[in-house]
Amino acid sequence: MLHLIGRNKELFTEDVNQNEKELQKIVSGSRFLVIGGAGSIGQAVTKEIFKRNPKKLHVVDISENNMVELVRDIRSSLAYIDGDFKTFALDVGSVEYDAFIESDGMYDYVLNLAALKHVRSEKDPFTLMRMIDVNIFNTDKTIQQSIKKGVKKYFCVSTDKAANPVNMMGASKRIMEMFVHRRSQNIDVSMARFANVAFSDGSLLHGFDQRIKKQQPIVAPNDVKRYFVIPKESGELCLMSCIFGKNRDIFFPKLNENLHLITFAEIAEKYVRNLGYEPYLCQSEDEARNFFKDANNQSPITNHQKWPCFFSESNTTGEKDFEEFYTANEVLDLETFKNLGIIKNELTFDNNKLEYFTHTIRKMKENRKWEKTELVSLFKEMIPDFLHKETGKYLDSKM
Repeated sequence: MLHLIGRNKELFTEDVNQNEKELQKIVSGSRFLVIGGAGSIGQAVTKEIFKRNPKKLHVVDISENNMVELVRDIRSSLAYIDGDFKTFALDVGSVEYDAFIESDGMYDYVLNLAALKHVRSEKDPFTLMRMIDVNIFNTDKTIQQSIKKGVKKYFCVSTDKAANPVNMMGASKRIMEMFVHRRSQNIDVSMARFANVAFSDGSLLHGFDQRIKKQQPIVAPNDVKRYFVIPKESGELCLMSCIFGKNRDIFFPKLNENLHLITFAEIAEKYVRNLGYEPYLCQSEDEARNFFKDANNQSPITNHQKWPCFFSESNTTGEKDFEEFYTANEVLDLETFKNLGIIKNELTFDNNKLEYFTHTIRKMKENRKWEKTELVSLFKEMIPDFLHKETGKYLDSKM
């Protein structure tokens, strides 16, 4: 997978190896709850914890099918641990989850990987409201539950898109960080901002796999550059932040020769060639779609084993021109780890603003009516420099 994103070396091997003895000691003597543990990042984190033999590891996720695959994967690769390993197919926003926490809830570390992560989630006001619930209010709820149960440390995933956000997903994570900082008065918290996880569930790169299986064209933007980490690296980054992060620390990957921007189109071409095909660059969606439809295709491309690809400029709402892990006014620690940077945060939050946000969302829900423009305006009140890019076009309207 590394060569597909232009690398031949894992990012965090040196930092993990240097701290492995302490990691093993802490994890093997601790109890963990992983929320959203059956997603791509959640599975990677769960496996990083599992292989260090924790005393207790409970995993919660709304996807029953993904949870089954997680267990099969772990049993087929890592086998068993001496500690208590259980999975629960639960919705964190439900009363069933609350009852689950009340029945036990005794953990040293709670890691929250649940999120609505797609920019496309802002295409309509209803999905957008669910994103607010999942990314912000469920996080705040589970932190409060952790405080009540005496949890030692709470970790949650933010995103690089929270730094100078231009889309609602990134802005929701930035607001989440504000809520998390408020709770840091009562519990130690840490977070992570990191790059796109290559071939994670639902990602464009994961879509490449699906297109090949279904004999469909590969489609990607040729002007959007992103940083990528592999799933294992995402798990290592989260665990390192959870175990070693000080209160309010946000970990991120340092930029170096091993982590560089690459376009989706470049990855697509590498991916197709890796499967033994030569990319055939189509000039339109129709040409790409029709490539496999003509069983008697007499065009010159039949002389070689090729795969149709359509690359075009991005014009959809919320796409950021470039990625950044921190802003100019954030204090950084670039010395503690070789390839992990840390954003250091003081205890600063505006309680009135957070309460206003909570009250406004609650009233919208009570009225059973809200518009996207209202939510965008509310986000801009929370983040004055929020530069939301609205083009009127969304990814659901493209291949």
